[in-house]
Amino acid sequence: MDLIDILEFYIKRNLSNTYSIKLNSKINKDVKALIKNPFLGKPTEYESVRCLVTANHEVIYEVIEQDILIVMIWDCHRNPEEKMIDKRLKR
Repeated sequence: MDLIDILEFYIKRNLSNTYSIKLNSKINKDVKALIKNPFLGKPTEYESVRCLVTANHEVIYEVIEQDILIVMIWDCHRNPEEKMIDKRLKR
């Protein structure tokens, strides 16, 4: 589940886009902070992958030299066994 799916889920659930707009702003603000400090997120079991917790979501990203690649945005309410980060890594 990525950002668009998450935002659409909340729009349907809440019958309003108000929460989704706020959530999108919060996640975008936190992602922009990664530009200034790519090592802001916590390390994961994968060497170049880090995780930034924002609201009830995780921005999982990979630092490759000077680039930041967002691997996924994860809704923490979901079953963690479904996360499967390794299938999305660019290796």
